[in-house]
Amino acid sequence: MSVTAEDHDDLAYNVFAKACPSRGTLEHVTGRWGGLTLGALYEGSLRFNELRRRVDGVSEKMLSQTLHALERDGLVHREAQPTNPPRVDYELTPLGRQVAERLLALIHYVEGAMDDVLAARARYDETRGAL
Repeated sequence: MSVTAEDHDDLAYNVFAKACPSRGTLEHVTGRWGGLTLGALYEGSLRFNELRRRVDGVSEKMLSQTLHALERDGLVHREAQPTNPPRVDYELTPLGRQVAERLLALIHYVEGAMDDVLAARARYDETRGAL
C-alpha cells in the first residue's frame, strides 16, 4: 500500500509539514534510543537499570531523556513505588504498545534482511573504496 500526498491532505496532522507536532513524536519513536526502548518495554515492565542493561550501550542520561520524551508523548507509563530505596517501573501504555508492535515489525524485517544489507555494503565499499 502506497501513501500519496493526497492521503496526507485528509489527515489532521502531517509529519511532512515542518511545524506539525507529529514530527517530534516520530523523532522520539524512531530515534536510536527511542526505538530500542520501546522494543525492550514491549517484553514487559522494567526498572530503569534493567532497561539500561537491555538497551546495550545507552547512557543513563540518554535513557532518562528518552523515557521522559516517551512518557510525555503518552507511550510510556512511569510508576514510582514509595519504598526505600525508591522503585520506579516503566511500561508501555496501550498507545505505546501499538507503536512498539509496528516498530518491532520493522526491526524484525531489518534483522532478517541483514545478509542483503551487508552484501550491499561490501559491493558499495568495493566500488567506492572502503571508508
